[in-house]
Amino acid sequence: MKSNVEQLEPTRVKISVDVEYDELKPAVDAAAKKLSQQVNIPGFRRGKVPTRVLESHIGRPAIIEQAVNDSLDGYYQQAIVENELDPIGQPEVDITTWPNMEGAPGGTLVVEISVDTRPEINLPDLSTITLTTDKPVVTDEDVDASLTEMRERFATLKSVERPVQANDYVSIDMEAKIGDEVVDSVSGISYQLGSGKLLEGIDEALEGLQADETTTFKSTLAGGDHEGEEADVTVTVQSVKESELPEADDDFAQLASEFDTIDEFKADLRASVEKTKLTDTVYAARDLLLEELNKQLDVPVPSRIIDAEIKRHLEAEGKEVGDPHGDEIREDTEKQFRDQMILDAIVEKLEVEIGQDELLEFMVQQAQMYNIEPNQFIQAAAQTNQVSAFAGELTRNKALILSLREVKVVDQDGEAIDVKSVIDENEGVDEDVEAGAMAAAAATDEPVAAEEDTAVVEAEVVEEKAEEAAEPEAPAKKAPAKKAPAKKPAAKKADNKAEDATEAEAKEKAPAKKAPAKKAPAKKPAAKKPAAKKAPAKKADKAETDEK
Repeated sequence: MKSNVEQLEPTRVKISVDVEYDELKPAVDAAAKKLSQQVNIPGFRRGKVPTRVLESHIGRPAIIEQAVNDSLDGYYQQAIVENELDPIGQPEVDITTWPNMEGAPGGTLVVEISVDTRPEINLPDLSTITLTTDKPVVTDEDVDASLTEMRERFATLKSVERPVQANDYVSIDMEAKIGDEVVDSVSGISYQLGSGKLLEGIDEALEGLQADETTTFKSTLAGGDHEGEEADVTVTVQSVKESELPEADDDFAQLASEFDTIDEFKADLRASVEKTKLTDTVYAARDLLLEELNKQLDVPVPSRIIDAEIKRHLEAEGKEVGDPHGDEIREDTEKQFRDQMILDAIVEKLEVEIGQDELLEFMVQQAQMYNIEPNQFIQAAAQTNQVSAFAGELTRNKALILSLREVKVVDQDGEAIDVKSVIDENEGVDEDVEAGAMAAAAATDEPVAAEEDTAVVEAEVVEEKAEEAAEPEAPAKKAPAKKAPAKKPAAKKADNKAEDATEAEAKEKAPAKKAPAKKAPAKKPAAKKPAAKKAPAKKADKAETDEK
């Protein structure tokens, strides 16, 4: 087999493959044997029909066509390896010359295959890049906010006989109507004003109401069969409670931490806030690095790949090809493709790999984000062939985090910020594993790209229920202060102590909220087996074929 490559576009090539008949002959014999098992020819058993007899009944073109179809993928893969190509799309195949269909066997099979390839990216020397980000400064207000957050974990809820105010906890009933039809209703759910965990406009509707009072407001439904539709929402207040925080004194320090005094506890909180802010700086630098690489690199974008991705996106939303939304997402889709190509180049340059533990941790975090039981989420991902997509996303994020070791990160005053210490801070832990954990935390906040033809696992996000776990007055042992992890901190929930444990247990979950539609970045389509065009049909008397 001979092959050569012609560059058609920056990201598209045409592969010409020439196969002499002698090389194709074993495939022709195998095709004849396969076809002989499918026909009834008097005087011959199935699978034992001589090639010349079979040819006289079904014609040589049918045998040649079968042989080419069975061999074409192998020739394609061989040509890719020989020419060191990295295809990223579906190949288009044109058989320009067939072997002899009549007369003496022989001739040459000539195939032309057009396919998009991964653009060549020459990354700059990362050590020459300087990124400027905000200086991670910890103020007294930051420490006070952290202390208040800790106090809220040990707060008690006290019933009040007054109108609802900001930050109050309320037990409410809700009913949503579109026209005269009730499309959803819930009762006895707990909600804290200002948490932003229910419908838009509910805070304004609730504020000023008292127990047993009702009001109606308009809002856009966030889940269910009528997601995205405007509805009239009626809300009734059952009870109003306010949060009482414990005093920030030595007794509280002993209750909430391993420290004996409030000053020691605040010093530990300050160290945790410093670590968190430095970690946030790492993520800011990561984003800046990707932006800088986009500026320095001219990454060509294959139009066919983008068109195919937009088509998949529109189909997933129930829209037709040509819908105006396709033009709206084209720029983002192209950017996501460039980002992925750059990240893949970093992965290759740094030879980044992920372990099973890192992938498992990432998928567990994804399950938590969608509020799905981890085993169920992982099984769904496996069934929809998404595990490789998750692995690819995690590997890219890990590579970008690790690449920060080589760049220089400074604040607005030009002073260096030690982001490497955040990546490598855990002594005794493999640095790559730690970076993988950070990448998992980072990727959790971003859409995950599907690399196959299936969409990312779809799931409904269950609205978080305010925690009202009833805790004892004081633990028998001092709780050790938790060290801040070197991951992007998730928003913490208030761990409120319910005044009435029975009421806390009776509270129900808020209405389900459907996960917002995420734009899937341009995917790397799996190289599909190219199908051969049918060979020119030969006019011949054919034997009857058994239907299988």
